Amino acid sequence: MLTSKQRAYLRGLANGIETILIIGKGEITGNIIMQADTALTARELIKGKALENSAYSSREAADIIAEKCGADVVQVIGSKFVLYRPNPDEPVITLPKAKKQR
Repeated sequence: MLTSKQRAYLRGLANGIETILIIGKGEITGNIIMQADTALTARELIKGKALENSAYSSREAADIIAEKCGADVVQVIGSKFVLYRPNPDEPVITLPKAKKQR
């Protein structure tokens, strides 16, 4: 679970990245999940887009893919969404530390 500070940090990083995952008019298939999973392992932060003719809204697509890949939804704006999952072996992105709970 990401804190709001961590989410804001990731949103800033996501501004400069290309959209690599496109959800079209078909279902979210195992191939799309595999593509997202591979990209998350390599990059940790990916941007996706749900096309207008998609059966899913961008929020629905982001939630489904995040659940199946074990990722966090960072942001959904319009038709685009950003997903984050840290690489357990070789982390690329260092998140700001979460404040300790009292």
